[in-house]
Amino acid sequence: MDKNPAFEAYYENLFGDRWPRLRESLLLPAVHTPFSEGLIKPYMMDGASVLAAASLRLPGSGIILDACAAPGGKSLVLASGMADGVQLLCNELSGERRRRLKNVLDEHLCDDKRLKVTVSGFNAAEMGGRKKEWNRFDAILLDAPCSSERHVIQSPKALAQWKAARPRFLSRRQWSLLSAAFLLLKNGASLVYSTCALSPEENDAPVQRLLEKYSGEVELDEPDFTLGEKTRYGRLILPDECGGMGPMYVARFWKR
Repeated sequence: MDKNPAFEAYYENLFGDRWPRLRESLLLPAVHTPFSEGLIKPYMMDGASVLAAASLRLPGSGIILDACAAPGGKSLVLASGMADGVQLLCNELSGERRRRLKNVLDEHLCDDKRLKVTVSGFNAAEMGGRKKEWNRFDAILLDAPCSSERHVIQSPKALAQWKAARPRFLSRRQWSLLSAAFLLLKNGASLVYSTCALSPEENDAPVQRLLEKYSGEVELDEPDFTLGEKTRYGRLILPDECGGMGPMYVARFWKR
């Protein structure tokens, strides 16, 4: 596999002597296992993704938002655990990915659960500017678009195009999504922020901005699982240490 010197330098700086081992684990196929709880047929997904979605504290009533839902695995985890009086809104901006999301929901959810799940296509980052949408949702999962280094390192084209500015650009996008999600969340409700990125710039950095901007209104709520390693604000599951699972970063909050 060809190497991009800028890519190598960036992640060597982050991980030091660990990087060669982590790099090799990222080159291996992702470890997917069947998730079947509450589904009419199993869905193959990374166990770290299951942990991320299952970290959201589900309400007993109201509406859950899966803000960036495609391809739909995490939506299935949320739907499988919903109480009877809860609705799930699965949002995906991309039309093509939204079609895939609908297919996944249709194929894996029974009719009763599927009727409680709606698919939308709004720009989640812009919703924070609409005050009428504030305090609308009883729980929010934000699995944000990210660098997805596992995909990059396995794709010669993506690797050749990678630049050190990419994590910084994505971090700004992630911040806009996270800050909007916080405004859309009801007081006393749970919010989970996750990515499949390696960089603290995309993981802890947006979380730190949220904690600083809304100090006194937001409280960290450490995820229940112990897999992976603790970062400053969340947990990071990496494939070299977790049997091929990940990468997956998870941070959880309460809105006071």
